[in-house]
Amino acid sequence: MDLTPAQVVAELDRYIIGQDEAKRAVAIALRNRYRRKRLAPEVREDILPKNILMIGPTGVGKTEIARRLARLAGAPFVKIEATKFTEVGYVGRDVESIIRELVDVALRMVKVEKMAEVQDRAEALVEDRLVELLVPSPAATAKMNPMDLFWGLTRQTQAPQQSSEDAEKIAKERKRMRQLLRMGELEDHMVEVVVEKSPNAFWEMPGSGLDDLGANFKEMLGDLLPKKMQKRTMTVREARGVLLQEEATKLLDMDALMAEAVALAEESGIVFIDEIDKIAGRSSRTSGPDVSREGVQRDILPIIEGSTVITKAGPVRTDYILFIAAGAFHISQPADLIPELQGRFPIRVNLNSLKAEDFARILTEPANSLTKQYMALLGTEGVTLEFIPEGVMAIAKIAEEVNRTTENIGARRLHTILERLLEEVSFAPPQGEKVVIDAEYVQSKLAGLVQDRDLTRYIL
Repeated sequence: MDLTPAQVVAELDRYIIGQDEAKRAVAIALRNRYRRKRLAPEVREDILPKNILMIGPTGVGKTEIARRLARLAGAPFVKIEATKFTEVGYVGRDVESIIRELVDVALRMVKVEKMAEVQDRAEALVEDRLVELLVPSPAATAKMNPMDLFWGLTRQTQAPQQSSEDAEKIAKERKRMRQLLRMGELEDHMVEVVVEKSPNAFWEMPGSGLDDLGANFKEMLGDLLPKKMQKRTMTVREARGVLLQEEATKLLDMDALMAEAVALAEESGIVFIDEIDKIAGRSSRTSGPDVSREGVQRDILPIIEGSTVITKAGPVRTDYILFIAAGAFHISQPADLIPELQGRFPIRVNLNSLKAEDFARILTEPANSLTKQYMALLGTEGVTLEFIPEGVMAIAKIAEEVNRTTENIGARRLHTILERLLEEVSFAPPQGEKVVIDAEYVQSKLAGLVQDRDLTRYIL
């Protein structure tokens, strides 16, 4: 990814309004990764990423900036809530699961890329398997093995003798089926496919602190225990997708894939730690240990400083992973973090509260703006929705006013207001008609609601 910082900011501007300081900081951090990769190995080893701390109220774009940056860089990205973790020794998630989750994302990214490279070969193998399913060979006869008496695991089969005439007949029928398959004539034909049975949900125990342990234990035993298979009847169209995944996976070198995923996570991974201000308090001597505050900070610290975490893909060094932390810091301050953790976030940027002008731009300018989304949604019902600039500004002013007088939730307030504004149109769409959202329409739907402070508190 060789975009310049200015080009990165320009791409972020397509989706996020304002917050230029934060955009410049993340753009420089991304560019420094590109610069680091071009250095000699002995120099590159000593250059660590400069982690970023974003300070600003909710709903102003902190998470979206980090997520869009990761997509732009093609980097594995995970977003975690700092409040979900507790100090070691207490029930709660282990901080090392952050890195395991990042590696899982990297594995999926690399696997998708590698499977695309072997897709042509896999499709040819899938066609062969589909033809065999459509025209199966004569059933093999089972031959009992003495080990079956003890384990029930080993079974030998003996293929029946085929005459040359039968073999020629099967070959001819398979050739015909292959032609029909390529013509798409058999997509709705039912076939019976043997697939691997889905894993038992017993291993998934979120919040218990054992979810990672269970998953890792299952990974260790995966090659020792026999895989449970089951027969499923499905259409050729559905079977093609299942078999394609299976055949493509067989063609992959999993050792090389895991090594590449580890390298991708180490060199390009981005971890976004949200709500870090919620663990910024310190425990007092009288109240005992606070397992969700200073203890969590001390557990997170080694991950950010640089340590090695054991994952299913192998050991992962966290030295060069970029950490972006964010928090509103309404009650606490960045200085309330333990000094060691403060020092690991040398770049700090403030994100500003949104004004009416910002809300108006958010409603219209981004490629996936809310007004465009509602126009597309109601367009499926034959309704033409048109937002007049005066109407957009009226919505923006209401959003600013409600955020000022109640809880400030940033741009998320627009979702609430638009849902309320378009509730009648969405419930009973006037098909074939044009609905114009101007200042008068906005006032008629929302003016009374905004003036009632008590009602606004609960509805908007």
